[in-house]
Amino acid sequence: MEGFFQRYLSLYRPLITKLNELLSTYELSYSLWQVMFYIKNHGPSTLVDISNQYQVEKPTITRRVHRLEELEIVKQIPGKDRREKIIQLTEKGDEIYKECRKKITDLEHSVMEGINSDEKITTFHTLPKIKENILQREGNKSD
Repeated sequence: MEGFFQRYLSLYRPLITKLNELLSTYELSYSLWQVMFYIKNHGPSTLVDISNQYQVEKPTITRRVHRLEELEIVKQIPGKDRREKIIQLTEKGDEIYKECRKKITDLEHSVMEGINSDEKITTFHTLPKIKENILQREGNKSD
């Protein structure tokens, strides 16, 4: 199916722009939201955990976490090893997460308007499979 990537990428940018507009009320961006989302759904996490999830360099995640700390959305808690930084949401961060999650869910519903249930479910299950195929290809670069 030629043109699939072009269609996907033409959707990605406007969606991220819309999310950034929505999150800007809280001085957040989508990249900061990703860190919050991961911590909310996986519990207190290390910088390495978060960077592995999003396949982003650790220094990039460190900068995002520092910004979230400035906003009092996350805080560091002691880990087993003093070198290991474990990050968790603060109470303020949890409240902001809930408010943003509701707004993002509303956005999800509005952008999926006019798409039948079967198409939504198919898309929901297909996108992770495409991601997995890409990651498997990266793991087999000798192919």
